[in-house]
Amino acid sequence: MAQISNNSEFNQCSSSHLEPMQTKDVDKAEALQMEAEALARLQKDRQGTDSQRGLEWSSSTRQRSQGFHAQEYDLMVFPESDSQKKGVDIDVEKLTQAELEKLLLDDTFETRKAPMLPVAPVVSPSFSAQLYLRPTVVQRGQWPPGLSGPSTYTLPSVYPSVYSKQATFQNGFNPRMPTFPSTEPLYLRLPGQSPYFSCPLTPGTPVHPQGSLPIYRPLVSPDMAKLFDKIASTSEFLKNGRARTDLEITHSQPSISSLQVSPKTEDISKFDWLDLDPLSKPKMDSVELLDLEEEKKIPSLLAEDPWDAVLLEERSPASCQLGRKSNGTSLSGATVTRSQSLNIRTAPLTKAQSHLSQKDPNGTSSLPTGSSLLQELEVQNEEVAAFCQSIMKLKTKFPYTNHCTNPGYLLSPVTVQRNICGENASVKVSIEIEGFQLPVTFTCDVSSTVEIIIMQALCWVHDDLNQVDVGSYVLKVCGQEEVLQNNHCLGSHEHIQNCRKWDTEIKLQLLTFSAMCQNLARTAEDDEAPVDLNKYLYQIEKPYKEVMTRHPVEELLDSYHNQVELALQMENQHRSVDQVIKAVRKICGALDGVETPAITEAVKKLKRAANLPRNKSAHVTSLSGGDISRNSARGSLNSENPVQVSMDQLTAAIYDLLRLHANSSRSPVDSTQSSRGSREAWTTTEQLQFTVYAAHGISSTWVSNFEKYYLICSLSHNGKDLFKPIQSKKVGTYKNFFYLIKWDELIIFPIQISQLPLESLLHLTLFGILNQSSGSSPDSNKQRKGPEALGKVSLPLFDFKRLLMCGTKLLYLWTSSHTNSIPGTILRRGCVMERIVLQVMCFCQAEISSHPQISVNYICCTLAALFCSKILLTFHQVVLSKEDKVFLWEKRYYCLKHPNCLPKILASAPNWKWVHLAKIYSLLHQWPPLCPLTALELLDSKFADQEVRSLAVSWIEAISDDELTDLLPQFVQALKYEIYLNSSLVHFLLSRALGNIQIAHSLYWLLKDALHDTQFGSRYEHVLGALLSVGGKGLREELSKQMKLVQLLGGVAEKVRQASGSTRQVVLQRSMERVQSFFLRNKCRLPLKPSLVAKELNIKSCSFFSSNAVPLKVTMVNADPLGEEINVMFKVGEDLRQDMLALQMIKIMDKIWLKEGLDLRMVIFRCLSTGRDRGMVELVPASDTLRKIQVEYGVTGSFKDKPLAEWLRKYNPSEEEYEKASENFIYSCAGCCVATYVLGICDRHNDNIMLRSTGHMFHIDFGKFLGHAQMFGSFKRDRAPFVLTSDMAYVINGGERPTIRFQLFVDLCCQAYNLIRKQTNLFLNLLSLMIPSGLPELTSIQDLKYVRDALQPQTTDAEATIFFTRLIESSLGSIATKFNFFIHNLAQLRFSGLPSNDEPILSFSPKTYSFRQDGRIKEVSVFTYHKKYNPDKHYIYVVRILREGQLEPSFVFRTFDEFQELHNKLSIIFPLWKLPGYVIATVLFKKKRISWVYLQSLMSASTDVAECDLVCTFFHPLLRDEKAEGIARSAGEGPFSPTPGQIGGAVKLSVSYRNGTLFIMVMHIKDLVTEDGADPNPYVKTYLLPDTHKTSKRKTKISRKTRNPTFNEMLVYSGYSKETLRQRELQLSVLSAESLRENFFLGGITLPLKDFNLSKETVKWYQLTAATYL
Repeated sequence: MAQISNNSEFNQCSSSHLEPMQTKDVDKAEALQMEAEALARLQKDRQGTDSQRGLEWSSSTRQRSQGFHAQEYDLMVFPESDSQKKGVDIDVEKLTQAELEKLLLDDTFETRKAPMLPVAPVVSPSFSAQLYLRPTVVQRGQWPPGLSGPSTYTLPSVYPSVYSKQATFQNGFNPRMPTFPSTEPLYLRLPGQSPYFSCPLTPGTPVHPQGSLPIYRPLVSPDMAKLFDKIASTSEFLKNGRARTDLEITHSQPSISSLQVSPKTEDISKFDWLDLDPLSKPKMDSVELLDLEEEKKIPSLLAEDPWDAVLLEERSPASCQLGRKSNGTSLSGATVTRSQSLNIRTAPLTKAQSHLSQKDPNGTSSLPTGSSLLQELEVQNEEVAAFCQSIMKLKTKFPYTNHCTNPGYLLSPVTVQRNICGENASVKVSIEIEGFQLPVTFTCDVSSTVEIIIMQALCWVHDDLNQVDVGSYVLKVCGQEEVLQNNHCLGSHEHIQNCRKWDTEIKLQLLTFSAMCQNLARTAEDDEAPVDLNKYLYQIEKPYKEVMTRHPVEELLDSYHNQVELALQMENQHRSVDQVIKAVRKICGALDGVETPAITEAVKKLKRAANLPRNKSAHVTSLSGGDISRNSARGSLNSENPVQVSMDQLTAAIYDLLRLHANSSRSPVDSTQSSRGSREAWTTTEQLQFTVYAAHGISSTWVSNFEKYYLICSLSHNGKDLFKPIQSKKVGTYKNFFYLIKWDELIIFPIQISQLPLESLLHLTLFGILNQSSGSSPDSNKQRKGPEALGKVSLPLFDFKRLLMCGTKLLYLWTSSHTNSIPGTILRRGCVMERIVLQVMCFCQAEISSHPQISVNYICCTLAALFCSKILLTFHQVVLSKEDKVFLWEKRYYCLKHPNCLPKILASAPNWKWVHLAKIYSLLHQWPPLCPLTALELLDSKFADQEVRSLAVSWIEAISDDELTDLLPQFVQALKYEIYLNSSLVHFLLSRALGNIQIAHSLYWLLKDALHDTQFGSRYEHVLGALLSVGGKGLREELSKQMKLVQLLGGVAEKVRQASGSTRQVVLQRSMERVQSFFLRNKCRLPLKPSLVAKELNIKSCSFFSSNAVPLKVTMVNADPLGEEINVMFKVGEDLRQDMLALQMIKIMDKIWLKEGLDLRMVIFRCLSTGRDRGMVELVPASDTLRKIQVEYGVTGSFKDKPLAEWLRKYNPSEEEYEKASENFIYSCAGCCVATYVLGICDRHNDNIMLRSTGHMFHIDFGKFLGHAQMFGSFKRDRAPFVLTSDMAYVINGGERPTIRFQLFVDLCCQAYNLIRKQTNLFLNLLSLMIPSGLPELTSIQDLKYVRDALQPQTTDAEATIFFTRLIESSLGSIATKFNFFIHNLAQLRFSGLPSNDEPILSFSPKTYSFRQDGRIKEVSVFTYHKKYNPDKHYIYVVRILREGQLEPSFVFRTFDEFQELHNKLSIIFPLWKLPGYVIATVLFKKKRISWVYLQSLMSASTDVAECDLVCTFFHPLLRDEKAEGIARSAGEGPFSPTPGQIGGAVKLSVSYRNGTLFIMVMHIKDLVTEDGADPNPYVKTYLLPDTHKTSKRKTKISRKTRNPTFNEMLVYSGYSKETLRQRELQLSVLSAESLRENFFLGGITLPLKDFNLSKETVKWYQLTAATYL
């Protein structure tokens, strides 16, 4: 195998012919003699040729011509050439078929050469035009079939027809020269069925008199043409003939589609295959061989060196078309050693040539058309084709007739709750039935199945249910296209749970299957349609440049060939050559700016040739064209135009680039033939190496900003580098057509191919070194010394056929550094990223064809127990040490009883080389199945092996559709860790999408958003194309409408955002009209929730929010008349993917709690990223931010305790409603505290915490998480573990003092925290899978450290309870949170003002009132005051009001704080009016007098102030005024005062024993009693009796001023055995710590430890008694 080297320093292998050939070799002596003779004759011929140039046409032309040709005798005399003149003496008409075939095969058959024609005859343009072939006029874009027959030309009779041996076939045809000048378009089409093709005559170097055109030499006489026509018709020619000219034309003129044939074309026919003159073969300079694999697949065609023709061996009939010699090496014979005396360098064959000869199914050679080259650009590679076939098989498993997998509608999600079937809770259900005017309403248990509910409803319709098919009915949710699942409990559906959570009516609709809307169902046509990955992606906005398509390249090639023809016709070629070069530049630009060395060299030669004199260009080119040109003898032997030669080389280089670009998107090896020479990789000891040539497509911005560039090259497996990465040399940019970075460097990896795991990945990362002196450098005013990562590309070393990557490749490295967004325009995602093209080449061929042998190992079960404890200790470690890994791998078979250890055991495997895979696979085959959530870890980057991942997917298949929907983001990200497209994970996701519309819908939006990934966007595009292809027409149309809606809303949001504040509402109203026109044509499902269908906009209700992003509030009318309005927020300018992840984690936490029977009444709202920096968020109704609630009490409202409680009481006026709202607040607040702490949700201020009127608290805006706190200068704004303020505690306690309700809150928090801790691995795995998603605050495994530390998996539940209790105390005692709220209030003051009409104007009044409704006030005064004790002691003022037209006054009750609120808001509304002062007083009587004076001053103020709606609302009677009027609280309703000496209360303890230690956790104490009625300062003290020396004394911290303290402190007694403890008693005493007197006793208890089962934890309340204490 010969190594071919070129200027680019690429070494390529030229393979031998595929079949053995019969050869007739030329020995070394003959070759050397030939060269010596040829050198002498070349020099002599050059002198003879030059002496005749410039002579005019005369009567002696024929003599000079004959004299000239007399010197052109053959350089090589073949032994078989003794017999001459055979051809001309043969009677063609008398030859039989057999004689013709014999003549054809006769090696001695030759003809005489014709004399050379005059150089420049004077002819008319009309005559000379007949000598040009023009293509037929065909509409651009069509690809007509090839010519149906040969094309011949007849020369004028004025030319002599004298033939000699030396003149035979001296047509001067240049196989790479476009010889058909035309202004008509050229098309890439040549005959594919004809084995021959006639070519036009090539011009010499003419001298043009005025008005003349060049003319060509005649070839043969008509008689000779008839002879060769008949020869060409013989079977032997058709079988073995060589159409040399056809091949050359195909190589040089691939754009010819059809030719105009002159009616008189009989003289030239199918004889060109007989041309044996070596010096008539044109020379082509060295062109880079760009594709090794294609060279192997299709052999070379022609020898480009004249000596190649001399040394060509005789071909066998079966291979005469294919066998050629390359670079001095005979492809079918021995290498010929050439002397250096004749420095004629053979040119490497171009890839374009090697593709021109192809075999048809019959084994004969046929010529591909020019269009076939471009068709290759659209052909799928083998991996994609195999993927399509497998998806087609998968599709057949889900026929459209299967109603279970193809219902056509959505099923309501189900969340399993513990003991749901045994729950006795009853709910009221309202069912709409067709034909009934009113809904059917009845009460049922939530544990009843949906099928039972259907039967109950059918009892109202049918008398005999035996005649009814109950299974054909469904219960549809009113207002949604969603159906309850008949085989599940009613209470397990998320919709029913939400109705119970919000305390809303459950409205359902009874329908049959046929009555349901099933427009999303697949049809028979969908099942029959083939899988096409690209057919339905045309509407998808892609974040990168479109890949080159056939049509634009076709046009560019047409333009190029037109320019070439014009350049060859024109006398002054300088300008025309520039146009040719411009056309070449456009072609390279369309191919991602890739400019190969061959194109660069060809362009340089073309420029040099165009600048040479026409009469001396050939000679000068041979002297000035560099080494390659100096080695060429063509310039001296032929009178060809060197511009033609350069054009030929340029055309070949362009087609090389086209094929290289086409192959870049394919598998590393796309030919089965290429694997014949491959070796087993695991036995190959060579080191892995490849050459990185250049990076193309460099922007001018990079050129100015970066001084040097380098690559970091690495190999990885299982997410880890196999060795230290290698850095390339640092180089700058070069400029030819475009900027490029050129390395041309061989990279050798320090690893043998046999050591490579099958799933090894090659990573190339491009870095740029900033130009420090550049003023335009980004952040040039900052000190930036370090290199900047510009992009990265990764690819597997072995393809899906297990073949090692080899050959030249173009690797696409995506970067977003070119992006320059234009203000005021929508950010088109298709323009976000551009790609840099890396040109690399790998050499070695290898494959992995065998599979490891699996053996089964058996272990002794008795030995397993010896290692269980150490194994379990290792299991809880997130990062394993080397010793732990060695231990786990050695003892791997002892872990079979602990299946969850499998991920850590596999991570401990010493290596994944092929020779070690048998041990790993043997372990996998014996391992018990994992639960789906545990198996999810095996899809992480740590496990690249396909067997491991396939096994993990088989275990995950047990997961339900609803659980899978919740985890879809992680599965989509896990696709990045799949080495190949056709993987088990892709099949799993597509199969679930085929069976569940909700999964298909969610998967679509996740895949669409993932298209922006710079490394894996193309893979996601394939999967998305497969999803759309198999999903059915109905689903595709629905998704298309959703995408259109998102685009329209995105445009509106951008316009509103860019508009000024005063014009935003007008811009919003106008822009929404376009969205409304969309709804006039379509109903559309919501991308956020596909069960919601909107039919139009409620434009009047649409508005925008005043935050920085200016999100839209979009109100839509529900298409279901039984449904309510749909309200969503659409936001641009913010990345919602992090919000999606945070909400997903909170939802999973809530489901874990529900599964364990803990309902924390969490508010779970939906969020969807519909594109980068834009998305849609569900709006929770009847909710406000804490800031909006707190500022009702002024800017300092965040420092007050009552705002939240008063706001809840306003919307829940009755005690029962308020208690229910308070309970909802306690539970939801506990869930929020745990969730935000575990996830590290930061930037918590009162504008991203919301409260619903039902008491449910929830968080929004998760821009900061995983502990990445918002900074205020150098200080963290989030200093508390989570948000728990005094106003929240006020609602929880029911007042200012701690109550038992706060203990409930603490218990809920600790219980929820411990339940999440048990799922530490799940959350770490889910977050780990999201690392490659590109979230700004989740970029590496280090970001997960916060979550692991927060969950503390190594601690016990009791220790975790104590830990979280301390967090509650820390958060509640933090003044930083309140101060943060206050700062945020100040920052938001610019948005302050009167609320809108639908918002309350005062915090304690639900509505706004005016004097037109209530009547004007004549008199107002503070009548008296009352002392209140609920929830704590306070005073309320009775205001007496007398209105016009009323005889009796009315009374309202207002607090001093409410007077202050009135004053603060009047100051905001009327800042220029002088209002009466209202100072803060602390004495009751002063407060009363101040309030009275204030009211008098207010009512005497201006009418605008005294009669404004704010004042009227303040004096409007409320529900509490009606209840409280005339009622005074009795003394019995005051706080309870205990009887002196009375003992009361209870203590909650947790008693446990482990590892020789007794643990006493003091949890809570409730209802303590004191003698004087004052709140005590309790603490707990314990002893283990008997204890004479009081060494067992333990005590807790002191809790200040509370009767219901929470301690959650652990008191530890170490070194006691169980036997010793059974003889002891635990004495517990509760005391109050006093500073001015001795501590006094509040109660105690003595517990004999023998009554406890110390083997398990005991948690219990114990009543305090008056026991003695130490």
